[in-house]
Amino acid sequence: MRRIDIVVNTASGSVGPDAPAIAERLLAEYGVAGRVHAPTTGELELRLREVIDAAPDAVLVLAGDGTARAAAELAGPQGPMIAPLPGGTMNMLPHAIYGERPWQEVMSDCLQAGEARMISGGEVGGRLFFVAAILGSPALWATAREAARDGRFDLAIARAQRAFRRAFSGRLRFVLDGRPKQRAEALTLMCPLVSTALDAEERALEAAALDPSSALDVFRLGFNAARGQWRDDPSVSVGRCRTGSVWAGGRIPAILDGEPARFDPNVSIRFRPKAFRALVPPA
Repeated sequence: MRRIDIVVNTASGSVGPDAPAIAERLLAEYGVAGRVHAPTTGELELRLREVIDAAPDAVLVLAGDGTARAAAELAGPQGPMIAPLPGGTMNMLPHAIYGERPWQEVMSDCLQAGEARMISGGEVGGRLFFVAAILGSPALWATAREAARDGRFDLAIARAQRAFRRAFSGRLRFVLDGRPKQRAEALTLMCPLVSTALDAEERALEAAALDPSSALDVFRLGFNAARGQWRDDPSVSVGRCRTGSVWAGGRIPAILDGEPARFDPNVSIRFRPKAFRALVPPA
């Protein structure tokens, strides 16, 4: 590789102010030509786009889940390789690709002998995800979490109250791969990268419809999920899908790879077999 660029968000959950200097030291240690960018939070999206458009061989992204997902989406299957290093709070995509390892260790392995790996994903309303997506009222709890993370506890409480009021009030309707129409409280889509029910090379998403009808059902679902047995819960129906349509009476709240989103009342979903190229250590 002739050039590697690194984009660091020092304000992200587990990065810290010393991260750019550490990244520069690792580049020098492995004799890799590159540049470390440390934009402010307000400049992050623009700088990320500029770096990817400049077409280096690879872009290492040390930031949160939203930035990791955005980088992979911007690069696509034809752009530079992306290495989403774990720098956020949840680190869904980094952990799915590299396991739960420190970012310095992952970066060292990628610089030493990194190679390209094509990653599949899913698409909801034109936006990509690479780990999992949740559509429906349970996704409203994510906005409460974001407000609490920003220190806006008054806003977090208000959003939590809204999420509670919305529960069971607006079920989704959906059709997957032309099968009969279904209704559910929420629809979860998992990529082969993380689904334990799918082979890593399978060309489909795992779709789970969650339809608890009471607070008791929610409690039971949570209990089964804590034991890793949520697929066996009677309020969950599981299948595979490549394409589908989802609609509701109003805008659809969602979570894409840990980040909140909102879609129009009618939205399409599909599996993307070639979503982006990840820079990974040798198998």
